[in-house]
Amino acid sequence: MSKQDIFRMCVQNLMRRKSRTFLTVLGVLIGCCSIVIMVSLGIGMKESQDKLLAQMGDLTIITVNAPQGGRGKTKLDDALVKSLRNLPGVEAVTPKQTLEAEDIRLVTGTGKRYVSDWAVVVGLDTDAMEKMGYQLISGSTVKRSGDVIAGQYLAYNFKDTLRPEGRNMIDRWGGELDMGDTERNIPDPYFNPLDQTYTLEANVQGTKLSLPIRSVGVSKEDYSKGSETSDGIIMSLSDLQKLLEKVPGAKKRRTYDSVLVKVTDISVVERVETDIKGMGYNTESMESIRKPMEKEAQQKQMMLGGLGAISLFVAALGITNTMIMSISERTREIGIMKALGCYVTDIRIMFLSEAGAIGLIGGVIGCIISFCASVTINLVSLGPSLENLLPAMFGGGDVTRVSVIPPWLLLFAVVFSVLIGLGSGYYPANKAVQIPALEAIKSE
Repeated sequence: MSKQDIFRMCVQNLMRRKSRTFLTVLGVLIGCCSIVIMVSLGIGMKESQDKLLAQMGDLTIITVNAPQGGRGKTKLDDALVKSLRNLPGVEAVTPKQTLEAEDIRLVTGTGKRYVSDWAVVVGLDTDAMEKMGYQLISGSTVKRSGDVIAGQYLAYNFKDTLRPEGRNMIDRWGGELDMGDTERNIPDPYFNPLDQTYTLEANVQGTKLSLPIRSVGVSKEDYSKGSETSDGIIMSLSDLQKLLEKVPGAKKRRTYDSVLVKVTDISVVERVETDIKGMGYNTESMESIRKPMEKEAQQKQMMLGGLGAISLFVAALGITNTMIMSISERTREIGIMKALGCYVTDIRIMFLSEAGAIGLIGGVIGCIISFCASVTINLVSLGPSLENLLPAMFGGGDVTRVSVIPPWLLLFAVVFSVLIGLGSGYYPANKAVQIPALEAIKSE
């Protein structure tokens, strides 16, 4: 028999008992929908967790701290920074040091008109800022001594000394919400913080320090990086160290408050943390939170997928029953085919094709229905509107979907349904080819 003959007979046999075929396909369809939707809910749960963790901080950054009372080799110094950069999987490293002072002031404007009585001043390896995930709203990174990055809302900390007390500062939280807006209309500060020249004044251990600085960029607020991205100043480590060296008795050996380590991927965070802890240092990262949440999400995915798989295996019993009934009805037909010289392999392929076709049809229709159900679930959660249709289907941006169906899940569902069909039809197909030709021809 040619492939065309086998295909034609497969279609004819499936159409011969339309109701039975429909009910068998319906069982596969329901099983396929169950497994796809159940797994999609688990994937959607994991996507929500990942976005929640991403809002809490960069998942690929490890903060290295010296242990309490650490001495000698456990200092956070340049030797450690060099060692960390040589670790496998590390993309970037920057020391971080905060200016510790009794009093920090920033002064700017003609005649020192604008004054801020407090500020967070942090020193970083400014060449590594981009790799570490620091973002700029405007301007550029630090390129020369005296350049700094201003926090996004630093300018709102300044008061105008020419205005009466009580009305000399702009409240950035005082903006009103317009109808339909989700963000406040923040009023403009007294001056543009970009390309602004400041005088940094600090009192460190009784020594008054002064440093002229110029903001060449404005950072985007990111509290996971630190409050300096919002209300502070980011400068190069070398500038901060030079300022601190002016304090009498200051240590010449450079030590840092902490060291930030950026790794290439989430998968290597645990290994790099282990390596750093083996060097005698303490570490902090989102891994301690992410891993339990990921494990919990995987367990729920397996549980949901298992519930869906039960439905599909129940459908497999229906396919087996359908094929066995088909054989009993077509025993004489099988005997005639054998008597005419039809190969046993062709008969086996014919029955397996019918079982596989039932799995394929049920799987494809089930995936289509599952995708539509997933979009409907997401639309209900996001709000039923045409604007939310594409986000409900494909996600993106800050959209959090309840149900997520990646392409591989649809492909897996179809292939799995076909394999279930073939597996269910294997026993009936073998039973068909084992029927003796003469006995089959005598059958009524």
